[in-house]
Amino acid sequence: MLYTGDMGVQVRWIIGAPRERFPGVKTVALIVAAGRGTRAAASSGAPKQYADLAGRPLLSYAIAAFLDHPGICSVKVVIHRDDAAEYAGVAAAFGDRLAPPVVGGATRQESVLRGLQALAGQRVERVLIHDAARPFVSSGIIEGVLRGLDEHDGAIAAVQVADTLKQANASGIIAATVPRQSLWRAQTPQGFRFDDILRAHCRAAAEGCSEFTDDASIAEWAGLRVALTEGSNRNEKITTAEDLEMAQRLMAAETARATEIRTGTGFDVHRFAPGNEVWLCGVAIPNDFRLEGHSDADVGLHALTDSILGAIGDGDIGAHFPPSDPQWKGAASQRFLSDAARRVAERGGSIVNVDVTLLCELPKIGPHRDAMRKAIAEILELDIGRVGVKATTTEGLGFTGRREGIAAMASASVRLPIVD
Repeated sequence: MLYTGDMGVQVRWIIGAPRERFPGVKTVALIVAAGRGTRAAASSGAPKQYADLAGRPLLSYAIAAFLDHPGICSVKVVIHRDDAAEYAGVAAAFGDRLAPPVVGGATRQESVLRGLQALAGQRVERVLIHDAARPFVSSGIIEGVLRGLDEHDGAIAAVQVADTLKQANASGIIAATVPRQSLWRAQTPQGFRFDDILRAHCRAAAEGCSEFTDDASIAEWAGLRVALTEGSNRNEKITTAEDLEMAQRLMAAETARATEIRTGTGFDVHRFAPGNEVWLCGVAIPNDFRLEGHSDADVGLHALTDSILGAIGDGDIGAHFPPSDPQWKGAASQRFLSDAARRVAERGGSIVNVDVTLLCELPKIGPHRDAMRKAIAEILELDIGRVGVKATTTEGLGFTGRREGIAAMASASVRLPIVD
């Protein structure tokens, strides 16, 4: 019997239902992350489950999917004995929501058994076993397996075979075309009544049966009835570097659909006053004057701060740092710019690029341009290639032409999550 995740049901449970899908039914997710798969390894040489995927360890996606599902009351991860440090870095992001990990064995089958044995005695009634290398498991897939378990000993996510299958002889010549109508590609999660699958694994280990390729095959061997539930082509296992590259592209496309680019502009002016240096874009330039202002009067950073605040619709620099407040007297303007960047991060956003144009006759900007770009890049934690600084004169016209002060214009592009 084929079950599919119903989106309307998922939404209702996520919004208003208790954490456990059925009162008194304890369902635990067991994520297997003890493998040594290095064909898609992280740049550090760590196994693929710790490879970077869109700025997060690959393993973290599967953990988050199960922790966030209302039908799962706990998540336990099986790790390799050498991966404690890598796993600690992943687990830190989830705080105390994760159960302590368990060290796996030499094979996946042995690792699953150790994970099940670690759960024994904890009144677990159902367990969903999932591969860490499947980061795109969805709430709907998890829900489908849970529903399959309502009426069967086990249920697994699977995808019906779409390609024509050929059987070859020893010479590589086609011997037959295999009917595909009843063929499915097994995925995870694979869910079972806890006592049943623990007993099956223990029996397989005791009898020296180690040829099983997944937990469903052990369940079938033990005589359990296992249902197929709807998986997804997105829920593929990442095995090679090419798989990881494709996952990166998919994640980038999903991020683009879920975010929008906003642009803000800023403008500021400060007059000259007697002094010995002028602050521009975070750089102190020795000179016979300074810019007059309540803070250090860095006209470039002030305009840039306003452009970022404008992009997120959060007022202007004067609203957050009023010149009437004595605590900002003489303050370094990089504090204002850092605060604007913090406000972007609090909204789950990121700064894409910034650009500043200085309007002045003096000082000459060219010799200091790279230092200014570097200073801004460090304050905003951006690659310097995302920072532009330019300068122009007004051909002797206006207050800048008369060398009475400096003006600055700035723009900033910010990527923010789309909020319905």
